[in-house]
Amino acid sequence: DVKSLHSVINPHISRIRNIGIMAHIDAGKTTTTERMLYYSGYIRTLGDVDDGDTVTDFMAQERERGITIQSAAVTFDWKNYRINLIDTPGISMAQTLTVWRQADKHQIPRICFLNKMDKTRASFTYAVESIKQKLKTKPLLLQLPIGEAKTFRGLVDVVTKEQIIWKPTSDVDDGKNFERKLLLETDDPNLFQEVQDARNTLIEQVADLDDEFAELVLGENSENFDLIPADKLQSAIRRITLAQKAVPVLCGSALKNKGVQPLLDAITLYLPAPNERSYEFLQWYKDDLVALAFKVLHDKCRGPLVFVRVYSGSLKPQSAVYNINKSCTERMSRLLLPFADQQIEIPSLMPGNIALTVGLKQSATGDTIVSSKASAVAAARRAGRDAGEKKRSVSGVDSLLLAGVEIPEPVFFCTIEPPSMARQQDLDNALSCLQREDPSLKVKPDPDTGQTILCGMGELHIEIIHDRIKREYGIETYLGPLQIAYRETILNAAQATDILDKTVGDKRHCVTAEIEVRPTSGEGATTKPIISYAENVSEVLPKELQGAIENGITNSCIQGPLLGFPVQDIDVTVQSLTVHPDTSHTMVSACVSRCVQKALKKAGIQILEPLMNLEITVSEDHLSAALADLAQRRGNIQEIQSRQDNRVVVAAVPLAEMMGYSTVLRSLTSGSATFTLELASYQALSSQEQSALLQRRMGLV
Repeated sequence: DVKSLHSVINPHISRIRNIGIMAHIDAGKTTTTERMLYYSGYIRTLGDVDDGDTVTDFMAQERERGITIQSAAVTFDWKNYRINLIDTPGISMAQTLTVWRQADKHQIPRICFLNKMDKTRASFTYAVESIKQKLKTKPLLLQLPIGEAKTFRGLVDVVTKEQIIWKPTSDVDDGKNFERKLLLETDDPNLFQEVQDARNTLIEQVADLDDEFAELVLGENSENFDLIPADKLQSAIRRITLAQKAVPVLCGSALKNKGVQPLLDAITLYLPAPNERSYEFLQWYKDDLVALAFKVLHDKCRGPLVFVRVYSGSLKPQSAVYNINKSCTERMSRLLLPFADQQIEIPSLMPGNIALTVGLKQSATGDTIVSSKASAVAAARRAGRDAGEKKRSVSGVDSLLLAGVEIPEPVFFCTIEPPSMARQQDLDNALSCLQREDPSLKVKPDPDTGQTILCGMGELHIEIIHDRIKREYGIETYLGPLQIAYRETILNAAQATDILDKTVGDKRHCVTAEIEVRPTSGEGATTKPIISYAENVSEVLPKELQGAIENGITNSCIQGPLLGFPVQDIDVTVQSLTVHPDTSHTMVSACVSRCVQKALKKAGIQILEPLMNLEITVSEDHLSAALADLAQRRGNIQEIQSRQDNRVVVAAVPLAEMMGYSTVLRSLTSGSATFTLELASYQALSSQEQSALLQRRMGLV
């Protein structure tokens, strides 16, 4: 089909929608994705997660667990629009809140789809209420369900007052056939009134949030809201959604094949095209190529496949590109349009589009790709001129890096060992591939024992990595006991002096440094030390030494003096520094680093432990057992809410007390309770706890 091939390669930017679906585990995300692909004509038969044969869940593990661990990108067309769906993992409810907050932070417009309306005890009103409470946003109801739970059979479009009923045409009820007709009072007087009220409420909400629409309402149609044309209301809803002032709410049941087509319409109607989003970094590149590597997959035959999203300029196969994060030039051999696990080769990729590249060996998730080093330098120069050369920043390029992925710090770590030393190289290779795919996985050598340390986000994360190494790379590894990533900080201010005097060959390297460390007073934990210079230092300090000094300081904070954990919340002031002319930068870094470590020891170290936000959803009859168990875990219960027939316990618990918690909770509640955990903050250990921890660690060594 010639027409579709041309539009497949380069649809107009205004017709592209790049979307992701965030959802709780088991909210039906994969099923919804499948249905979207099916109705858009890309899949011949319906895949169902419970049978483990869906297109997007293409890693063996995801099929078994029914969780989307790899996030594959899928491209399809819907009514002359190109939709690129980035599959995001559905792990847990807290994760959804975290992703939602990330979306707030990056100002990403959203719409809500209330799925599973056919489930027993499904409550539309309750779900809408929980959007207000939990997600702290204004829901705009664009649809109402017709029937609930077992009787759910369709929906009403509040904007157009049409009812949409899915009619099985034969035994094959695939949801392709539905009827859209105006809802009349004679059809169902109660529903008619409900829709009338919902539309009036919607119009008032929209008028409150959008001035242009308010003028229209106050003008000719103030007496009769029925006269307000649907298209005017839709444009206003679109403006509000793009400005993130509210969130349109739709409903349906993907599994029962109801509500997915109107959801696709809403995606094209209310979500932004790539050219309706503005990105600060783009102005410095002057239409040159800027792309983000947002996912890496390792293909047995073709090596690493890197998913890229183009922001400006264009990508062509066989071209050389420059990776800013890795400071290296790479050559890409081919460009493929992703369709889950099939790909179509394409000759170019324009802004707003997503494709797979073959041949990029260094690029990892979150890296920024531009046309050349010269282009990156020119952009940095433009931005630098604009910023009026800030004194503090060593390089202006940092701020130009794309919206790379923000990676939370890992909270768990353990040692990982190959079955024999002969396989160590294979294991290193497997881990380096996995790290490129998943930037939240950190791998580092233990400086004392030389063992390989695996750092991850949780028990499930580390278990999945262990499993993938076995399955994809054929290596049976041994994991040491799971340990907690503590942090260190200082109690007092302290000063130290260090002198390094070494002659290497015919060069004398000599540095004297005096450095002060102080606890940071500011809010928000940061493992990046805040660095400043005494006036007498900054006046004479050569620019090129600043990088070496800051390197030394940062490196000394990676491993604290007490237990070797990262040091957080400290201010470091370079009080004085004298450097012999021949001294190398490495020696300056080494001296500064040693001096900071001395000062930290003097300042007195406090160990901090990760404190988690825990939310348990448990039935009334198991509540007391769950609470009694929490009391033994140093848990601090903040509130107990009611949610339909369940209770929701919100508590703060030290991560150290949560090891293996899922098994305990399962047995306490006969498998009925669920829980979510996310890092809240780091809190100081009491002196007894700190000395007990030190003894345990010394005992381990």
